[in-house]
Amino acid sequence: MEKSKTSLAKHINDFLDYCDVEKGLKNNTQKNYKEYLNKFFGWLKYKNLSHILPHQLTPEHIWEYRLYLSRYANPKSGKSLRKTTQNYYLIALRAFLGYFVAKDIVSLPPGKVTLPKPDKSVKTIKFLTLEQIERLLTAVEPKDEVGLRDRAILEAFFSTGLRIAELVALNKEQFANIKNKKDFELGIIGKGGNPRTVYFSERALGWIKRYLEARKDMEKPLFVSTSGKKGSDCRLTPRSIERIVKKYAILAGVPIFTTPHTLRHSYATDLLNQGVDLRSIQEFLGHRSIMTTQIYTHVTNKRLRDIHRKFHGGKDLKE
Repeated sequence: MEKSKTSLAKHINDFLDYCDVEKGLKNNTQKNYKEYLNKFFGWLKYKNLSHILPHQLTPEHIWEYRLYLSRYANPKSGKSLRKTTQNYYLIALRAFLGYFVAKDIVSLPPGKVTLPKPDKSVKTIKFLTLEQIERLLTAVEPKDEVGLRDRAILEAFFSTGLRIAELVALNKEQFANIKNKKDFELGIIGKGGNPRTVYFSERALGWIKRYLEARKDMEKPLFVSTSGKKGSDCRLTPRSIERIVKKYAILAGVPIFTTPHTLRHSYATDLLNQGVDLRSIQEFLGHRSIMTTQIYTHVTNKRLRDIHRKFHGGKDLKE
């Protein structure tokens, strides 16, 4: 083990290279780590600790940083950071310190960065009913390329349960052989680099076919902007797709909270209502842990309660 003569902040690029080459982390993860660590470096600067070396960081510094995160308020909204958000910043810092361990550089052990306990409130999910989904999908007027694109986007979300980043990353070439197919299975690389298969229904695939038939360009992305951009810049961004979903949510008169992730929740909820087990839902959604999928048990719990009331009321028992 050796002591580094370079300040913590100046190790950031080497850390990101380490994440790329040795950890195999995706660009989005690296980008998030950099963003979260910038808050830590900003705090060091505020405390006149910009030049602190890895081995000079102490548990007291970590405690003060945790206090800073817990008391931080957004200058615009005045809202404080949720415990889960604070955890993101601390997880990034812990990964950063883990890099020093891997490189045999003396530093504070990553285990000294503990995470605050999550909020005790039960996490509830928001989803649309099938009737609301139908209203949302049919709110689109598919009279031109934009309308066909938007309908294909909404249909794809509900058919596959794709995350927004996964849908954005789709390319036209992945759908090159769909002409004579009724439905379609597609292998993707999801969050955390985990592969899984997603399934496009006959209805969803039909709208993608119509959209691609209307396309006259040779651009690579599946879903493109019509603003005249060329090349990689023509790919719709996550923000653009969020605006598209919000636009049709308003037109359809469905709840204003509707987002691409709401459609993912609605997809999972519908499968559960049809009797699909949680393990299968886990695979459909690409969750690494069944614990993540268990946020949907509110649906099964209610369904089981209703079944119990209907079929197990004890009416036929003699007192």
